[in-house]
Amino acid sequence: MINQGFHRKLLVAACGLALAVAPTVKGELPRPDGEPADMSQPVQVFILLGQSNMVGFGEVGGPDREGSIKHSVREKGLYPFLVDEDGEWSVRKDVRNVFVMHRRGNMNVQANDWLRIGTTRRIGPEIGIGHHLGNLLDAPVMLLKSCIGNRSLGWDLLPPGSEQYEYDGRIYAGYKESPDSWEVGEEPEPIDWYAGKQYDDDIGNVKKVLEDLETYYPGAEGYEIAGFFWWQGDKDRYNAAHATRYEQNLVRLIHALREDFDAPDAKFVCATLGQTEKGAGGNEGHILNAKLAVDGGSGKYPEFEGNVATVYTHPLSQGGASGGHYGNNGRTFMDVGLGMGEAMVRLLEGD
Repeated sequence: MINQGFHRKLLVAACGLALAVAPTVKGELPRPDGEPADMSQPVQVFILLGQSNMVGFGEVGGPDREGSIKHSVREKGLYPFLVDEDGEWSVRKDVRNVFVMHRRGNMNVQANDWLRIGTTRRIGPEIGIGHHLGNLLDAPVMLLKSCIGNRSLGWDLLPPGSEQYEYDGRIYAGYKESPDSWEVGEEPEPIDWYAGKQYDDDIGNVKKVLEDLETYYPGAEGYEIAGFFWWQGDKDRYNAAHATRYEQNLVRLIHALREDFDAPDAKFVCATLGQTEKGAGGNEGHILNAKLAVDGGSGKYPEFEGNVATVYTHPLSQGGASGGHYGNNGRTFMDVGLGMGEAMVRLLEGD
C-alpha cells in the first residue's frame, strides 16, 4: 500500500514529548497527478473525530482576505499542491472526502466527494491530512469525518467503559449514565442525554457509511480501518472535572475506538489546542499534558509506542484560540492538518 517511490523531506521540529511539523512542510508536497488509486486494494479508512475545529472553520475566502486559503495560495505562494498547472484547484482522485454530522436525530451528509478545495466555504484539517496520505499510499484512501461542535470528551463523547468518579463533592457520570453530575449522596435525575451519547451517534454514523461503502467510494472492494484523527478539547477546558480527567478519558477513547472497529493496529493521531503553550497551568494545561502523555514517544504508555502520536500545534497556529476557531484563519487549519497528516505518515512508515 505504501508508495515506495514517494520521497519527501521530513521537516519536523521536536517539541518535548510530541511532534510539531514545521510550517515549511507545506511547500514540500507534490501536486496530485489526477489519477485514481489502485482499486484492487481495500480502501484505507481514516476516521476523523472531535468537535467544531475538526468540523472545520478555516476560511477559503478570497485573494484579498489575509489568512484565507485563496490569499495564502494566490498572494503568498503557499501550498502550491492545492492548485494544478492551470491555477485551478487540484483534485485528488485517490482520496475520498466524506463528512457526516448527527443532527436532529439523523445522519446528515455534509460532504461526499474527491478531496479538493472549493466545495465548501471553510475547511478543517482534512485537506492537509488527505494530501499526505494520498502521496503515501497507492491504495484508495477515505477520510471519514463524523463530528459536531460543542461536545466534550468528559460528557458527550465519553467512550464506552468509562466509569463514574467523584470530584469536588460531586459524582460525575460514567458511560450511559445521566445527568452529567450530581451531589454526593443525591439520587440522580436523568435528563434527555447521557454520557457518551455523541460518541454513540458519531461512531454509529461511521458504521452506516461503511455499510454502504459503494455510495461513498465508488468501485471500492472492501475496506480496512487504518487510523484515527482526534482534534478536540475546547469544551473540556471550561470544566475542571473534565479537564483533570482528560488523560484517563483519552486513553480509554483510543482503546474503545480500536475495540469498536476491531482494529487493534489502527494508528491514532491527536492534535493539541493551538493557543496552549507547554508549561501552561489550569484546565488547559491538564488537557495539553494529557495529549502529550499519550504520545508513543513519551514512554508513559508503552502500548502506544509506534502507534499513537500527538501534534503540538501551538507553533502552527496563526493566533486566536480554539473557542473562537482561531479567527477562521485558513492557514492554521491547513498547517494543523499537514502536521496531523505528517504524524500519521510517520506512524504508518514505522519511523
